[in-house]
Amino acid sequence: MYLYNDIIEESEVKERVGGSATDTELEMEEKKLKLYSYWISSCSFRVRFALNLKGLPYDYLAVTSFSDPEFLKLNPIGFVPVLVDGDSVIVDSLAIIMYLEDKYPDPPLLPRDIHQRAINFQAATIVSSSIQPFQNYTVVKYIEEKVGTDEKLPWTQSVIGKGFMALEKLLKDHARRYATGDEILLADLFLAPQLDTAIKRFNVDMKEFPTLSRLHETYNEMAAFRKALPENQPDAVH
Repeated sequence: MYLYNDIIEESEVKERVGGSATDTELEMEEKKLKLYSYWISSCSFRVRFALNLKGLPYDYLAVTSFSDPEFLKLNPIGFVPVLVDGDSVIVDSLAIIMYLEDKYPDPPLLPRDIHQRAINFQAATIVSSSIQPFQNYTVVKYIEEKVGTDEKLPWTQSVIGKGFMALEKLLKDHARRYATGDEILLADLFLAPQLDTAIKRFNVDMKEFPTLSRLHETYNEMAAFRKALPENQPDAVH
């Protein structure tokens, strides 16, 4: 089987409720959101963080083969994350987060103020379009094969550094406790995993990014963030 399946069986439901699982309880388990994820994927990390913030229970299904025909039926491009909600299949982290925001609006991840909303979308887009795709495994693997192993880390650090410089300039006049104010919002969902990845995996020097460094420390204080960390996932490799 290509997935580590964390779906709860009927016997486990019985243990949780201290006896026989009722039809209603079993139905609730069957209706639970299902997240196809990979522990080290920062895109999956964003969605795990969002689910935790909204207090939504979900089944974690770890994808171990991105070319498996069954997985490609869900997402033909072969990337994680994928969210399954009953008959609905949503792919791409931003699409998933917006779906969750529409269906489960409390707590909100987008502000009412249109300018603040725009700042949130700008920050999320810098991460999702100008940083993460260029540090993706397939890109880094291509550079290793075509240019050389020694160029992988400098390339990744350069891409992240350029993006972080833009984020630092964008957020320095808007950040308070969180990226765009005193509430955790969409920008934070994209920033938090990217910062964790940059620091832990790619050894990015953060001295030039004081605002981002402070935000990283703030995120680490949050239980919802720590629960979503790659090393805390059931398929993590330590």
